[in-house]
Amino acid sequence: MILQSIGWDEILEAGLATLAMLGGSLFFTVLFGLPLGILLFLTGRTQLLEQTFAYSVLSAVLNVIRSVPFIILLILLMPLTVLLTGTSLGVRGVIPPLVIGTAPFFARLVETALREVNRGVIEATQAMGGSIWQIVFRALLPEALPGLIAGVSVTAIVLVDYTAMSGAIGGGGLGDLAIRYGYQRFKTDVMIVTVILLILLVQTLQAFGNRLVIHFTRK
Repeated sequence: MILQSIGWDEILEAGLATLAMLGGSLFFTVLFGLPLGILLFLTGRTQLLEQTFAYSVLSAVLNVIRSVPFIILLILLMPLTVLLTGTSLGVRGVIPPLVIGTAPFFARLVETALREVNRGVIEATQAMGGSIWQIVFRALLPEALPGLIAGVSVTAIVLVDYTAMSGAIGGGGLGDLAIRYGYQRFKTDVMIVTVILLILLVQTLQAFGNRLVIHFTRK
């Protein structure tokens, strides 16, 4: 019989914890990653606020963070996580490293989406006397919206992977359940169920993201 060793209530609790980690970390990732991506774009070569040195420094910092494997980043950020949340365990304890680990990734996606906007849109807004922030909020972001939505979708899927990985240090959620029961206690049925749920979550996020991209893509 499937799941003799663990009840569905524990599966449900772990699933809700994963959704909480995903929702909280995705919100803050977009909150911090979007302005970082905009700043990267604006300070890049031939852009409105071209600053080669500032762009190089910011780009290097983001690349360094992105280069650190997430499981190592979790451990390195434990003191900061405890300082910010009071714990390094559970949903609260994993959100800071999730945000720090994925915000640079999302910022790069934002930069790429903005670079794909037709330069004529920027020039037209400038010709009408638009300020830099008017260009950003009334021209760049609306035009790049499908790409930004696709970036959020990809980032959410990466976060699902990271939330599962955080189970290795007591982060909670389906990843923690899979490690504690599926791996450490050799409960194959638990491992299979958690993997299926994670796959379903990823497929749902991808399908929903694709629909939004299609809806907001201008014909």
